[in-house]
Amino acid sequence: MATHRFTDIPADALAVIEEHTGPVLKAESVSTGLNSEIAARIHTDSGALFVKGLRLEHPRVWTQQREAAIAPYVAPLTPALQWHTQKSGWDLLGFEDVDGLHADYAPSSLHLALVANAMQTLTAVPLPDLPLKTMPERLRAYVGDDAERFAGDQLLHTDWNLHNVLVVDDRARLVDWAWAARGAGWIDPALWVIWLIASGHTADQAERMTRWHTALADAPTVSLDTFVLAQHRLWDEIAGDTPDTWTATMQTAAATWHQHRHG
Repeated sequence: MATHRFTDIPADALAVIEEHTGPVLKAESVSTGLNSEIAARIHTDSGALFVKGLRLEHPRVWTQQREAAIAPYVAPLTPALQWHTQKSGWDLLGFEDVDGLHADYAPSSLHLALVANAMQTLTAVPLPDLPLKTMPERLRAYVGDDAERFAGDQLLHTDWNLHNVLVVDDRARLVDWAWAARGAGWIDPALWVIWLIASGHTADQAERMTRWHTALADAPTVSLDTFVLAQHRLWDEIAGDTPDTWTATMQTAAATWHQHRHG
C-alpha cells in the first residue's frame, strides 16, 4: 500500500536535513516511489542531494534502515548513500543526486540491455552478512513448503519496478533496496519477466529476453513453474487489497505468464 507523500518537507524534518547539508535553497518533491513520506531533490550551496524519509513510528520505517545497511555492499550499482540519521522523530537518508531517466522496458527500448547488464553485475556482489529475508520466507504463504525451491545465497534486489532503475550515462543504476532478499540466483531475472510482460512484451518474448542470464537458464523447470504460480497468487492478493490501474496491470502480467507456462 502506498504511503502518503508530503509535497513540502515538514519543518522538523527540514531542520534535521539542514544539519547535514546546510541551508536548503529549494526542494523539489519526487512523485515516484511508494514507501516514503519524504522523497525530494534538495538544492544547497554545495549542490543537489536526494533525500527520502519516514517518521520513526511508521510501520515501514524498517525499509529505511534496510537501505542504509545494504548501501555499502551495493555501491557499484546504486547512488551513494552520504548520510543516514534518526532524529526528531524522523528516519532520513541522504543520497547522491543522480540525474537520470527511469528505465523503459518496452520491447523496442535501448534500456533493456543496460538493465540486463546491471542485473548481471549484481550476481557478482557477495551476499552481505545482514538479516535479509529469504525468498522461501517471503513466498511460503502462496505455495507452502514448495517455497524451499527458491532458496539460495544470492543477493537479490527483487523490486524491478521501472521507477527503481535509473539510466545515467548509458548505465542502469538500481535504487530502493528496501526489499533486498536472499535466494536463488535466477529469481531477479524471473521477476523481471513479469515487468517486461506488463510493459508490452509477450510472455515468450519476455522469457527470451532473460535467457542470457545463466542462472535463469539453468533453473529447474519445476522450481520456475512453482515461482510463477507464487507470483500469480501474490499479485492476485495485491490487486485485491489495493485495486488500481497499476496493480491490475501487474496482476494481468503475472496471470499471463502463469497461463503461458501452465496452460
